[in-house]
Amino acid sequence: MKIGVVGASGYSGGELLRLLLGHPDFAIEYIAAGSQAGSQITAIHPQLTPLASERFESTDVARMNDCDLIFFALPHGESARLIAQINPEIKVVDLGADFRLESAEAWEKYYGGAHAGSWVYGLPEIPGQREKIANSKRVANPGCYATAIAVAAAPALVSQFIESDDLVVVAASGTTGAGRKASTALLASEIMGSLTSYKFGGVHQHTPEIEQTLTTLSQSPVKISFTPILAPMPRGILATVTGKLIKDATTEDVQDLYQSFYANEEFITVLTDSLLPKTSAVVGSNSVQLQVAVDRHVNRLVISAVIDNLGKGAASQAIQNANIMFGLPEGTGLSASGIGS
Repeated sequence: MKIGVVGASGYSGGELLRLLLGHPDFAIEYIAAGSQAGSQITAIHPQLTPLASERFESTDVARMNDCDLIFFALPHGESARLIAQINPEIKVVDLGADFRLESAEAWEKYYGGAHAGSWVYGLPEIPGQREKIANSKRVANPGCYATAIAVAAAPALVSQFIESDDLVVVAASGTTGAGRKASTALLASEIMGSLTSYKFGGVHQHTPEIEQTLTTLSQSPVKISFTPILAPMPRGILATVTGKLIKDATTEDVQDLYQSFYANEEFITVLTDSLLPKTSAVVGSNSVQLQVAVDRHVNRLVISAVIDNLGKGAASQAIQNANIMFGLPEGTGLSASGIGS
């Protein structure tokens, strides 16, 4: 299959190219980066030596229409205009936010501008989504925080172990989650040896996405209080989710629940009781690692989850979705093992 990547100069675009180079069924046909058109690809992504002789192309709808599938890795609000111009038979996975939200009101509140509509949500491990992804030509890849938090909370909500309207989330992300655009706040001298909260108090743009996904899944209105943190590392997310227990459950009960819920998922590991998730364990992979505990002191369930924000939080999940769309084995070209520290 001929594959195009639009927005290939960003961090997620670079990770897409790296993974596609090792994919046995996907051949890179078109690599576009509007602002970097004409630049050598390895000047931006020096790790991609097989592409050393190639340059980024300009954004061209005709070139997109030569592809069987296109990954869009553009900032929010930019992909919808281009997608409207391409052949509707071409399959698309959009790594941006443009088609994630069902509510136009939520889009306008958290992103601004016109709402482009909603597509099938590309989180395969959520019950019911795989079949929808397989039957769709257009898939909205989830946000990185949204992936970690939804996977962490889903089993407890579906099984009604916790209240749905009182989820508290604190999650730290590496700096690549902010994209490649130059920013003083992301300079090494600003972030090294420091942690800082940002977009807290209910204003982070992944809030409605998380609530939408978990509300659909649990059939009860879900509300989260979400505090994101910028961590002094390039990539990775550590999310801690807590919810008030409804059932009288022990840590062992919840571990059994999570083990059973994700028993057939090759990219989700519920750790044994002696281990805790760490971001370095999943870097470079499509994996999620989880751990759970019951905090008797406040009668709350605590779930810890880690992902690679550029992997399961973006590029590798996009390829997982593309594999499903083409009827390929889901893990084709992907790894469940991180590179470690």
